[in-house]
Amino acid sequence: MSFEFKLFNVQAVAFCLLMVANSVSQAESQIDIYPFADDVEERRYKGLIEEFRCPKCLNTNLAGSDAPIAKDLRRTVYRLQVEQGYSDQQIRDYLRERYGDFVLYDPPFSKQTWYIWLIPVGLGILALAVLARLLVGARRQEPVQLSDADRDRIATLLKEK
Repeated sequence: MSFEFKLFNVQAVAFCLLMVANSVSQAESQIDIYPFADDVEERRYKGLIEEFRCPKCLNTNLAGSDAPIAKDLRRTVYRLQVEQGYSDQQIRDYLRERYGDFVLYDPPFSKQTWYIWLIPVGLGILALAVLARLLVGARRQEPVQLSDADRDRIATLLKEK
């Protein structure tokens, strides 16, 4: 029995070490390394990839996504910025043209995106209205007047305990 227990512990430790080593190697493989002329250009690139949403992931930017399409888009941003000399706005327009407003974390107000902007405002107004009604309703509530019969029943119930 003790031999089996020791063997199980060794296997469990070995399995945990393999899992840690595998996750470290996967984390290292997600880093894109691109050559930049200077730090300003590199900061500009990092700012751009943090600004765009991954088309596959629900709420992750290109910098934080490990999806294959995010890797392709990071490469595209690099190519447009460094190799072709696009400005930030030209890069935004290029990606928006191909992926729509979804790729932008801050989509413009238009007839296709009005609900994105107005629903949170409407919900905020609704929440304030409900809160105001609750507060006003709590102030208006008058104390309950008990009849003599109700007081006698309460006194009887309290005496029974």
